[in-house]
Amino acid sequence: MAHSPKQQNYQPNQSVIDWLLDSDPSIRWQVMQDLMDAPADEVAKERAKVATEGWGAQLLTLQGNDGKWAGIAWNHGWNSTMHVLWLLTHLGLDPASAEAQHALRLVSEYVTWKDSGPPECDNNSFFTGEIEPCINGQVATAGEYFGQDVNGIIKRLLHEQLPDGGWNCEAENGSTRSSFNTTICVLEALLAYEKMNKENKEVTAARLRGQEYILERYLFKRKSTGEIIEKDRKGGNVWANFAFPTWWRYDILRGLEYMRNANVTPDERIADAIEVVMSKRDNDGKWILDVQYEGIMPVEINEGEGKPSRWNTLRALRVLKWYLA
Repeated sequence: MAHSPKQQNYQPNQSVIDWLLDSDPSIRWQVMQDLMDAPADEVAKERAKVATEGWGAQLLTLQGNDGKWAGIAWNHGWNSTMHVLWLLTHLGLDPASAEAQHALRLVSEYVTWKDSGPPECDNNSFFTGEIEPCINGQVATAGEYFGQDVNGIIKRLLHEQLPDGGWNCEAENGSTRSSFNTTICVLEALLAYEKMNKENKEVTAARLRGQEYILERYLFKRKSTGEIIEKDRKGGNVWANFAFPTWWRYDILRGLEYMRNANVTPDERIADAIEVVMSKRDNDGKWILDVQYEGIMPVEINEGEGKPSRWNTLRALRVLKWYLA
């Protein structure tokens, strides 16, 4: 890399901030909190709108009386119960709101994994999870955010950690090497668990081992040779292409977001990943949506593939702010 990221100015211009604010409440409150350092009461007021306006409200209205979205716990599209809860988590729906409480009560009481996973999981309640760590990681992340009991999933994930520190959904088929795709899903779940449950030495130790798995590889390189890893063996998605929603897929920006959320102190292992992020900023100071993964979206939250993305711009800017702090 020609220049150290800290030698450059990455502050967003006012026109970018205004463009971000000219959006859905779910983006506005995060811009106010993470980029503008707005007063907490103003942020909370804007965040409360997620339940009653825009994408958040639209998602909530799609829930059936049986607690499900799209009539199922999980599917290969992006409109199932799990995917909508993942979205609502990232939109920042207030877990304490009456709307969230009602939606989660229905999920907890009525939704099972019937027809969503292996037959042996059919009778599992939704927050009991199923067997794949990438899916269970996403369920646990949303469950922790909304105050649900996911202790069973967390215990299972701890047991499934591989010797190299990460996780892989193919471990049950004999794989002994971790997958970035699976590992990031599990790391986000363990971090959410820690934030909600305070101290748990076993969870923290497992998470730090998994975190080190990614850091040792500079977020996108081979540990053995330093060669750039273009994509995960399983996923097929290019790690330098930023998507939102990411669902179960890893990319460099998602890896950096995890590091920021985990309050990792940036070091030289993160610098090259930051350079990748900066190289993708356009002349207007925005980031595009590189890819939108195929599947049915319950509500469209993007401007379109190849176009400037408020989600990716918000995510990139707050990662850069963390890096330069």
